[in-house]
Amino acid sequence: MKAIWEVAGADVASTKDVAERLLIAPPSVTNMFVRLREMGFVEYERYRGVSLTERGREEALRLVRRHRLIETFLLQHLGYSWDEVHEEAERLEHAVSDGFTERLAEYLGHPDQDPHGDPIPAADGTIQPDYSFPVSEAAPGQRIRISKVGDDPSTLDYLGERGLVPGRLLCVREVRDLDGVVTVEDEDGGAHALGEPLARAVYVRAAAR
Repeated sequence: MKAIWEVAGADVASTKDVAERLLIAPPSVTNMFVRLREMGFVEYERYRGVSLTERGREEALRLVRRHRLIETFLLQHLGYSWDEVHEEAERLEHAVSDGFTERLAEYLGHPDQDPHGDPIPAADGTIQPDYSFPVSEAAPGQRIRISKVGDDPSTLDYLGERGLVPGRLLCVREVRDLDGVVTVEDEDGGAHALGEPLARAVYVRAAAR
């Protein structure tokens, strides 16, 4: 359910997209969709994709909240790097209770975002609207601020080494249609060329001049 929400939110997710997100075979995903439909968590029709019911959405956001709070704790208090916290949180999120989750939120000061810039759902299931867009969709000359990044470890390692983290202010210098490369310049004058996969993994918001 969490993967469906991460892939599609309130829209329809395809079997292929969820399988790629979870790194498992599409037939296994199809079997899970059928079971979740029987439990009332999803609406699923073969060849047309899957969407969360209201009950499924509530459950997905509960898991997302737990996952992102654990990521934040691991980074801030246990010395994990931001490229390590996702996989560790994937394991831990199934081993703790809702009571533990809320105590953790209180201990952390009820953070709004996880280490990768993603919003943390509130305890009541509400979540901040996200107006960010991939840097690949920015315009040359536009000033932008990184809001969140993808959680792939190799992506995080590359971006972290270059300081391309949430909150960083950049200026778009070039967007190449030919190969999708986006060149950005940071406040220190350093230029960074982001290939198409990276440019789709870095989300930004427009920044005031």
